[in-house]
Amino acid sequence: MNQELIRLNKYISNSGFCSRRRADEWILEGKVTVNGVVAENGMKVSDADVVMVNGTMIKPVCEKKMVAFYKPKGYACTAHRGDSSSIYRHFDIPHELKYVGRLDKDSEGLLLLTNDGDLCNKVAKARNQHEKEYIVWVNKTVDANFVKGMSEGVLIYDKNKECERKTNPCKVKKISERCFSIILTQGMNRQIRRMCEVFGYRVTKLKRIRVMNITLGEHEAGELWEIDYDVMQEFRKALKKDNE
Repeated sequence: MNQELIRLNKYISNSGFCSRRRADEWILEGKVTVNGVVAENGMKVSDADVVMVNGTMIKPVCEKKMVAFYKPKGYACTAHRGDSSSIYRHFDIPHELKYVGRLDKDSEGLLLLTNDGDLCNKVAKARNQHEKEYIVWVNKTVDANFVKGMSEGVLIYDKNKECERKTNPCKVKKISERCFSIILTQGMNRQIRRMCEVFGYRVTKLKRIRVMNITLGEHEAGELWEIDYDVMQEFRKALKKDNE
């Protein structure tokens, strides 16, 4: 057992339960206890302490890891026990692994999962910088005006900021009559679908094929796999640069 003392928010984050920022919020709200006593911000703990968050015991994690998963269409990125479509209920995904950058239920493709709360936090901070690539099928012919309009950015409502906001310029390429690829550097809710709707298009299929340097490759729907060490190191290095 590791007796080294570390800050409580980092201990919770290291367990994969949540980010440090979220841990700080729960500590301030009085939802964290250490050995049965309500925790205080800034306190330090070790593996010998009993840490509870919202009634759930936090288990220390010895090895931090991230894996990739091909999320099929029709399954939700949620650990909520009441959701029958949760990926955690239908696939062999350890519950300590949290998704990094969710995919909506109607979409499929590459989903990253990790037990490293700090890594989740770094990805969130870099969400307007790192690339995510998608293949999109629509209900009408992809023409030059559509490609140009999507590439230049589209004005859509951002509920987080409660105002209309123009999406960042992005790379769009026609693949076939009703299919195109798009590379985003931001992550607004259902962004691609809503961008398409502005031009009168409806998305019929959406697949994420890349997050930064990690790709979907030839993996099949429902498959979970380990990320190559060199690829993972490059991913971490890029995140560190984005967060500097």
